[in-house]
Amino acid sequence: MPLDAIYLTALRRELEPTLLGAKIDRITMPERDLVILSLHSREGKRKLLISAKGGAARLHYTEQSFENPPQPPMFCMLLRKYLLGARVAAIEQPPMERMLALVLDTQDELGVLGRKKLVLELMGKCRNIVLVDGEERVVDCLHRADFESNEKRPLLPGLYYAPPPSQDKPSFFALTADERRTALAATPADKPMDKRLLDAFGGLSPLVCRELALWEDVDAAMSALAERVESERWEPTLLKEGDKPRDFSFMPIRQYGELYTAESFDSCGALLDAFYTRRDRLESIQRRSADLFRTAKTARDRLLRKRDARMRELKATEQREEYRRRGDLITANMYRLKKGMASFEAQDFYAEDCPTVTVPLDVLKTPQQNAAQQYKLYNKAKTAQRILTGLIADAEEEIAYLESVLDELARAESERDLGDVRRELMSGGYIRASKDKRQKLPAPRKPLRFLSDTGREILVGRGNAENDQLTFHTARRTDLWFHVQKLPGSHVVLSQQEGEADEESIRQAAILAATYSASGGGKTAVDYTMIKYVKKPTGARPGRVIFTDYETLVVEPDPALAQRLQA
Repeated sequence: MPLDAIYLTALRRELEPTLLGAKIDRITMPERDLVILSLHSREGKRKLLISAKGGAARLHYTEQSFENPPQPPMFCMLLRKYLLGARVAAIEQPPMERMLALVLDTQDELGVLGRKKLVLELMGKCRNIVLVDGEERVVDCLHRADFESNEKRPLLPGLYYAPPPSQDKPSFFALTADERRTALAATPADKPMDKRLLDAFGGLSPLVCRELALWEDVDAAMSALAERVESERWEPTLLKEGDKPRDFSFMPIRQYGELYTAESFDSCGALLDAFYTRRDRLESIQRRSADLFRTAKTARDRLLRKRDARMRELKATEQREEYRRRGDLITANMYRLKKGMASFEAQDFYAEDCPTVTVPLDVLKTPQQNAAQQYKLYNKAKTAQRILTGLIADAEEEIAYLESVLDELARAESERDLGDVRRELMSGGYIRASKDKRQKLPAPRKPLRFLSDTGREILVGRGNAENDQLTFHTARRTDLWFHVQKLPGSHVVLSQQEGEADEESIRQAAILAATYSASGGGKTAVDYTMIKYVKKPTGARPGRVIFTDYETLVVEPDPALAQRLQA
């Protein structure tokens, strides 16, 4: 969700104690819409992130590191000229608007004191960063708007700064309880309640309106929201789907039920940093993995088409016994046949009651040639059946391998994860190795390490190559090995170095196997056995094994448990 006015209000109150009086030591722009102010505050050095990206406009302290371009953008150079060494004198926000202004005490090259404002417009299409001088004139802005593109509100250097026009709706928090009831009653009654709330009031986001609409007594819900904001009872809440951040708010959210899990944060800024860092990392990994995903998917789809065509050919070979039967009947009745006959009738001695059947013949061939042709078709079909069965089995094996690669890419979380997959596809001949000797792939990773509630070590592989290394080189012969049944997934090893594992550790290892797999949630069958019963067939693809003497547990994936147990 975009940053709403209420969350921004909570964020401003949170920033004021440390931001006021802070000195700007450094200004960078890692990206076109991203400004990083390095500050020296009462609590030490901090980095204030200001973003005007679409769908990600915000400001907060951050602990992340960013790579800066070789040549800073012109807007970055302008901010350095006017704001380096400036101190934050105040933080201004129009009541319940998605705008902030950092009021800055500056000093020019001649030592003349002055005042500037760095205005952050964080709303929808109007998102912008504007530097304003002491006379309220625009020094410059991130996104300029001339008279043609924005006749009502141009933004150009030298013009007086005019804030974005306010909404044609009363602010929710500027009304009394009676006024709110009247405004809501004036909206069309046939609309859903969340739409009515959104149409009636300014300052409320769609997420908050949907949350208010869940209450049976909407009037009580509005009063509770007004009281929460007035008393500043902020409860920063991050909503996740698995490990993927999906939404956030200044208060607990119930509307998603069990679809999303909630994670609480101590501060609004920490939540924003975590939310956008995780989201940006996942989006970056998805972009970088797109070529690998496309390569693996194309190879898999090609194999699926080949396999289906061969299965149709294999089905056609099921008639081979009919060819041999015809050849035997022709041979047995050779004395009756002559060249030019189109068919003949004979007793079928292959059937129980020896019924009379009609056997077709080629009129251009002699009886001996007709018999030879049927035996030739039989032998050809028999050979095809044997070869096609092997080719289909090989295709199934390779398809399963590529499915595991796609699952690995879907769960990739870092450049090292992608490096492992790229190295694997290179060794398999699916992509060409880079001729650039300077380009090096990241070093292989180590397995994920977990500790069960009883202190047992559990190791989880994150890719086919790592699975092989874990199962056949790292694990001991007496350790327990886990894998989801008939699905791509991680190899999981439960240590039995200190003796036989307890039932709870076995159950938790099985849950980890289900969590780090393509199970898709819900009840999942997990097989487990001792390492000594796990073998790798000769020539098998990475990650492919066979095993015996196993037992099966039915569990459900649990990302929260995985996070808790991770060492």
